[in-house]
Amino acid sequence: MTATDISSAASTESRPLAGKRILVTRAPHQASELAGRLSALGAKAILIPTIEIGPPASFNALDAAILSLGNFDLVAFTSANAVRAFQQRSDLACVNPAPKRIAVVGPATERALEAIGLHADILPPVFTAESLAQTLLPDARGWRILLVLAEHAPAILESALQSAGAYVTVAAAYGNHIPATSLSTITSLFADPSKVPDAVTFTSASTAVNLVTLLDAAGLVLPSTVTRASIGPITSRALVELGLPPHVEAAEPTIPALVSAVSSHLCVAP
Repeated sequence: MTATDISSAASTESRPLAGKRILVTRAPHQASELAGRLSALGAKAILIPTIEIGPPASFNALDAAILSLGNFDLVAFTSANAVRAFQQRSDLACVNPAPKRIAVVGPATERALEAIGLHADILPPVFTAESLAQTLLPDARGWRILLVLAEHAPAILESALQSAGAYVTVAAAYGNHIPATSLSTITSLFADPSKVPDAVTFTSASTAVNLVTLLDAAGLVLPSTVTRASIGPITSRALVELGLPPHVEAAEPTIPALVSAVSSHLCVAP
C-alpha cells in the first residue's frame, strides 16, 4: 500500500460515520443530497425509496385555482414538489402565474419557487406547517387562501387558517405512492441480519408510514436496534403514532440538520 493509499484509508476511517449503514427512504429524485451528505461523512447510504411522487387522483382543484389565481389573497406552498407541479399545470394551461402574495414552508420550497421566477413574501421562523400557520394567523381573517400541497396531506394548516377566519381552498398538486420495486429490496435488506442498517432516515410522515407498510407486507418489523432519525415534528408525530418514536430529531426540518443529528447520535451512541 502506498503512502497515498494509507492516507486515504485513514481519512475515510476518521470520518464520523465511517462504517455506518444508513437507509435513505426519500423519493428517488430527492434522495441525492441526503445520500451525498451522509457519504461525505463516511456512511454507506442505502437508497430504497418508500415513496415516489406522482399525480394526484385529480388535478381539477389545482387547475381551477390556477385559472382564477387573481381571486386569492395568498398562495401557500408546503413543499418543492408542490411548486413544481403548480408550474407544470400553469404551463399546460398557458397561464403565467402571478400570485398577489406567496408563502412557503421552508428554504427548499423557497428555492424551488425562485427557480420558476417567483418570490416568497412569507417564510416562517421554523420550517413547519404549524409555524407557517402561526405566521399567517394575525392577518388571515377574511383572506382567500390557496394551499398547494400533497394529496391527503395533514390538515394542520387548513384547519388553523379556517379557525382564524380565512377562506381556504385546498388544491392537491401531487400524490405520494409506494414504489413497486421497493417491497423486494426492503425485504432483502431486513430479512438478513447482516444487512440491517445502523439507522434509517425519515424525511416525511409518508416515508415512515410507507416503510411500515412495506415491512408489514414482508412479514417483518423494524428492529429496535436501528436508529430512527426524523427530519422534524410532523414526521416524529407519525413515527410515534406508528409505535416507533424517533431516537433523534433534526434541530430544524432541513437535510443538513438531519445529517448533523444522525452524525451526532451515532457518534455517541453505545
